[in-house]
Amino acid sequence: MSPNFIGLLLWFFFCGVFTLVHSKTDSKDVTALNVMFTSLNSPKKLKDWESDGGDPCGDGWKGIECSKSSVTEINLSGLGLTGSLGYQLSNLASVTYFDVSNNKLSGDIPYQLPPNVKHLDLSNNGFTGTVPYSVSQMKSLKDLDLSHNQLNGQITDMFSSLSNLGLLDLSFNKLSGSLPQSFESLSSLSTLHLQNNQLNGQINVLGKLKFDELIEGNSWSSGQPPPGMTSSGNIKSTHMSKGGLSGAMIAAIIMVFAFKDFHECRGILVAAPVILSCFDLIIIYHDVKALQSSGPIGLKPSLSYRMKSLRNNEPANNAASQRKVSFEITPYALAELQTATSNFAMSRLLGEGSIGRVYKAKRPDGKVIVVKKISSAFFQDGQDEKFSDIISSLSKIYHPNIVELAGHCSEQKHNMLVYEYFRNGSIHEYLHLSDEFSRPLTWNTRVKIALGTARAVEYLHETCSLVHRSIKSSNILLDMELNPRLTECGLATFYQDASGNLGGGWCAPECTNGAAYTFKSDVYSFGVVMLELLTGRMPYDSTKPTAEQYLVQWALSQLHDIDALERMVDPALRGLYPPKSISRFADIVALCVQTEPEFRPPMSEVVQSLHRLVRRPSMSNRGIDDFDY
Repeated sequence: MSPNFIGLLLWFFFCGVFTLVHSKTDSKDVTALNVMFTSLNSPKKLKDWESDGGDPCGDGWKGIECSKSSVTEINLSGLGLTGSLGYQLSNLASVTYFDVSNNKLSGDIPYQLPPNVKHLDLSNNGFTGTVPYSVSQMKSLKDLDLSHNQLNGQITDMFSSLSNLGLLDLSFNKLSGSLPQSFESLSSLSTLHLQNNQLNGQINVLGKLKFDELIEGNSWSSGQPPPGMTSSGNIKSTHMSKGGLSGAMIAAIIMVFAFKDFHECRGILVAAPVILSCFDLIIIYHDVKALQSSGPIGLKPSLSYRMKSLRNNEPANNAASQRKVSFEITPYALAELQTATSNFAMSRLLGEGSIGRVYKAKRPDGKVIVVKKISSAFFQDGQDEKFSDIISSLSKIYHPNIVELAGHCSEQKHNMLVYEYFRNGSIHEYLHLSDEFSRPLTWNTRVKIALGTARAVEYLHETCSLVHRSIKSSNILLDMELNPRLTECGLATFYQDASGNLGGGWCAPECTNGAAYTFKSDVYSFGVVMLELLTGRMPYDSTKPTAEQYLVQWALSQLHDIDALERMVDPALRGLYPPKSISRFADIVALCVQTEPEFRPPMSEVVQSLHRLVRRPSMSNRGIDDFDY
């Protein structure tokens, strides 16, 4: 055997070994993603993706998460992607999370989908055709969201094996026909969205199901309602008629559903009378029993009340206005809000900012609300249309981590916004105003708050193209489960005109005036919030030594010093945190609070970094409240 031949064999051998060592990703996963990339028209936004070969896990392809050599998550939401998904997604056997929502994808939903997926979100695209029958084989599926597409035809009888399905959203499509009989097999289903389709027939198949939330709005005929608790005492019977249908009575179907709160230690009883008619009208009343206070601050609980009016309005073309649920924004009379706030008494004042005062109010039904009274200085020269435009804009903002507008009032030169009241208060109150007897936020909860807030800001930037301008801990409220809810969204026009919104240590250095505020300025302010979560310090504290008064200036040089970082961490955590998690959290902060705007990452990258942090074993192996005090 010649030396040249032996050398050639050795070369092929070492090339093969190198390939095995270098490539971390299963070959079937690579091929499936190659085909998907090509089908998506090879977008530049998918950083590091390739149409042939590559190593998604080893090279960190955008939106890809892995476990060892297998792709486990694909999250490409809100990237403006076009094209289709390809034909080899069924090879992604380890993928449990697949989200391509809020893009511009078209064509049929492929029959070949990840077989073991648990969360599948294809919403807010342009998919046509029917719901693929392959869904029937996804026995692990828990969440299926196909809303806001152009799906048509009947819903195939395919749900018999989906006993784990908890959320099903088919709303805002063109689906027709009756509900399939296999719906009655969805024993775990708690949330069902079917509104804005062309469905008809009877709803008997829902008779055995119990929902947290049922949202419809189609042309149903009467049928037997799901079994309810008719003795609840909260049921309201309604009879309606329609002009032109002399003597015709609309059949009312009263549905009562019960569910328990996430923590079983406190139950919530929900009575939901639902009126379904041939006129496609549904009104849901939630009359919820007041919760017993279990929060650390000890404020009295408010009633959780919501009225939703869902009518068959066509969804707007603008992505920002494509809302999963059309929440009614209630117009209030000035007299109502004066009564609810005791004529805007100082005892009801919650706070005052650069654009107006905020009051706690109580309606006659016991519902506690928040009234934001905007300063009249913003409405000089009879600019009533300005307030109308703001209301229109706010009504299109919908995200689970954003406080929604619940009502408004414009009367006698008074312009007010009404919001839900969150009795847990804000991050600022939790971090800086709690006393020694309050239970501090755990580290995992702080990371969860950061991720939820980042997602809210990402939504404002990339879906709504809105700059927030006032991201700070006092504008991030906490719900009953300590999930963050960003407020003051859509009010940038006021902050642009305000003069007192640039201090406090949370504002980016380039923002010497309102006009200079950009998306990257929001990123800086978000980084300051992360620093507060990390250190427990305020953005500006005059009681500290001069060198420590401004949080960013004090912390920035220490974020990459492990020893200094441990000394910076909020003492309230008492050392109960994963050191690697703290370090990676600090790395994200350091990028967000860069002095030069161009060096700060977009919020989409911040979300991905925080998501990876949450998914790491050091955190994902623990529950949110593993570290108790």
